[in-house]
Amino acid sequence: TGWSAGFGVIKGLVRSHDHIVMDALAHACLQTGAQAATRNVSLFRHNDVEHCRDRLAAIRQRDRDGAIMVVTESLFSMDSDTPDIAALQALAHEYNAVLMVDVAHDLGCLGRDGTGHIGMQDMLGKVDLVMGSFSKTFASNGGFVATNKRAVKEYLRFYSPSCTFTNALSPVQVAIVGKALEIVRSAEGAQLRRDLMGNILSLRMQLKDRGMDFYGDPSAIVAVKTGDEALARMTARALPDVGLIANLVEFPAVGKGLARFRMQVMATHTEDEVTAAADKMGAAMRIARARLDAGYDETPLRVAG
Repeated sequence: TGWSAGFGVIKGLVRSHDHIVMDALAHACLQTGAQAATRNVSLFRHNDVEHCRDRLAAIRQRDRDGAIMVVTESLFSMDSDTPDIAALQALAHEYNAVLMVDVAHDLGCLGRDGTGHIGMQDMLGKVDLVMGSFSKTFASNGGFVATNKRAVKEYLRFYSPSCTFTNALSPVQVAIVGKALEIVRSAEGAQLRRDLMGNILSLRMQLKDRGMDFYGDPSAIVAVKTGDEALARMTARALPDVGLIANLVEFPAVGKGLARFRMQVMATHTEDEVTAAADKMGAAMRIARARLDAGYDETPLRVAG
């Protein structure tokens, strides 16, 4: 899986005496891999290149020659934002470190030829390590690690536990990924990405017109802000009544007071469906506010025992 790829690339390459410098909001698979690999894990503030520099400089003051892996994502799924990948890669090389970027959420669906933010930042083929998932754009299962270094590829085959001690992808899954990649690289894929971005921008505009706000930059993940957990939970209870599915995200997946709904946009959504989604999200929030004002309890019912 993509989760196993993120965990395995870190656990496979990082030794117990090595160092990891990681974005504070990196995916759970990356954080779990780091915790399993070494105790020497330093987090830097989300997308803060200068804070990453501070972390690297502090490590080099006490360990001039130790190995360091810098870890980030090309598109963060909870916030729909992206780091300065070129700056992080240059910084990693400045401090004799290696950069690893998780491209699970933008590969195939954003950028020219579906190359995501790595391509959009002219970093294709220039990042030390790239890992991603086949369960997003590619509509299958599995994950991958990519690098220009053949020795690293061979090493991971034998020393990444989630590669060595797991079953291979089924032929059906591989075929789906291969066909999806053909589409991504084709004229059809380019049109699908244009349609997707049109739907993304339309949904964001219509949510804004209805008084709602969202995190980050345009991507297939539109993270609608609620903030207050009580409002978020009550909205989640109202969504089925209005006919909309949207994933509630709250603590501990995000910070307290930063609850949100992840609306996931597809190229094949029609304009009427996009408008209906914005209408229904607004309606669910209005219902939730009215219920809270009336003294409803936002917590789910629990069976006494």
